[in-house]
Amino acid sequence: MTGADFSRRFVNLASPRLGARVTFATDDFFADKARLIKPEEPVFIPGKYDDNGKWMDGWESRRKRGVGYDHCIVRLGHAGIIHGVDIDTRHFTGNYPPAASIDVCVSDEDVPGTGTAWTELVPPTDLQGNSQHLLPVANTGAWTHLRLNIFPDGGVARLRVYGTVDKSWTAADAGQTVDLLAMENGGRPVVANNEHFGILSNIMLPGKGLNMGDGWETRRRREPGNDWAIVALGHTGTIEQVLVDTAFFKGNYPSHVSLQAALVDGGTDTSLPVQSQFWAELLPRQPLKADAEHTFAKELVDLGPISHVRVNIFPDGGISRLRLFGKPVI
Repeated sequence: MTGADFSRRFVNLASPRLGARVTFATDDFFADKARLIKPEEPVFIPGKYDDNGKWMDGWESRRKRGVGYDHCIVRLGHAGIIHGVDIDTRHFTGNYPPAASIDVCVSDEDVPGTGTAWTELVPPTDLQGNSQHLLPVANTGAWTHLRLNIFPDGGVARLRVYGTVDKSWTAADAGQTVDLLAMENGGRPVVANNEHFGILSNIMLPGKGLNMGDGWETRRRREPGNDWAIVALGHTGTIEQVLVDTAFFKGNYPSHVSLQAALVDGGTDTSLPVQSQFWAELLPRQPLKADAEHTFAKELVDLGPISHVRVNIFPDGGISRLRLFGKPVI
């Protein structure tokens, strides 16, 4: 799997929106450790200094004058299975670490104790300055914490951790109506035909959208047809209500939306776009309004248990959130 694949097909488990926090750093003299997982892209502000030196948008330790190396610990908001990471050194040129590695563990503590068993997730890897390092991960365990080790010191702008939330579903969940697409319930993006202005995973983030950039938005379509995306539920289930939110999309919301769905048995993510053309309609084509929440229940077709949904927007535009409320089939 390429870096582009896992950064689009999975969610950022180190997002503060999911509850992730940087809980410890051996040193963050030059730049606060909390900046390491900020959702915004890193910036460089010429001429901006604070009491400790040049202000940098990331985590940066002081120059080490002895043996050893620096590290910081990130507690994920939810235990997750990790498929790839991005160690991003953008804007760090003469002060980036020459190498880094990542360890993971399972713990109930903010800062795991000295007896914690850490597992190497990413071996020591050479870094370049002012660059993104998209590194695939083969480990399939579910983890709660990451430890980013930098050798021996320096600055990292952002750490992104791409994967899926590992939610433990039980028989008791079968009677509960939940958002089966929510990130915190294991929902994930599969593919979108276009993500020019906003990535697909935004539509399953917790809470309301923050602005127009906090949704999925395609470019202006200049050819026949319509834009579309495929999402995977966190668990197979039956859908009872759908919410489509176009918050902040005013001159660029889709005129209509429809949903197709299926219980996928076989194939791969790559084959789904072809298969999805023939899925049954879950929600027939419905009109949308600007900057508004749209709730659909009686309009839904009873398809029984489903695992994947194809979202069709006509002809293009942006939506802020998609909620698929229903009961998991355990």
